[in-house]
Amino acid sequence: MIYTGEPTELDRIPTMEALAEVVKGCQRCGLRAGCTQVVFGEGVWPAGLMCIGEGPGADEDRLGRPFVGRAGQLLDRILEVSGFDRKRNCYIANIVKCRPPGNRAPEPAERQACWPYLRAQIRLVRPKIIVLLGATALQGIIDPSARITRMRGQWIEREGIHFMPTYHPAALLRDPSKKKDVWNDMKQVIARYRELVDPNHYSPYA
Repeated sequence: MIYTGEPTELDRIPTMEALAEVVKGCQRCGLRAGCTQVVFGEGVWPAGLMCIGEGPGADEDRLGRPFVGRAGQLLDRILEVSGFDRKRNCYIANIVKCRPPGNRAPEPAERQACWPYLRAQIRLVRPKIIVLLGATALQGIIDPSARITRMRGQWIEREGIHFMPTYHPAALLRDPSKKKDVWNDMKQVIARYRELVDPNHYSPYA
């Protein structure tokens, strides 16, 4: 469902900054009424790598930045050992940009309401590789019935973009045994990034 349907006005917005201004005024679903602020996304664009998670948590809602709580700090460490950095060669976003109440998973209608914004972000980032962090990202972009436990570690290609589903960092905090799986997935990401983006990409551990 990456670029299904006709382009919308959002797809014609030329910069991430202009798109962010539009998204800040969004009232497409009820999530905006219950959160502090819109958490748009963060990183460089264009970029060869994009990471997409579920939605903002309490820390993200307070600071207006994605992945800044404990799970976000772990994500930054995972990216660092893989040779990636949101300030240098990666863009990070979520399926929804407003915090769901109680950190619940966003509902299908909420994901659908936010999808045009994420699609526009993907167009601006122009990633070769997208890491899908957790079941919500996998189901929201690839297949609503997909299971992360079955599909993690397997490449999926859609319209020239290579998707790697893996566990959300929050899942690693709950179950550290999953860290090995995520590292194996990221080693695949590093190798594919060297093939598609930068043959000299440096990772200190791969």
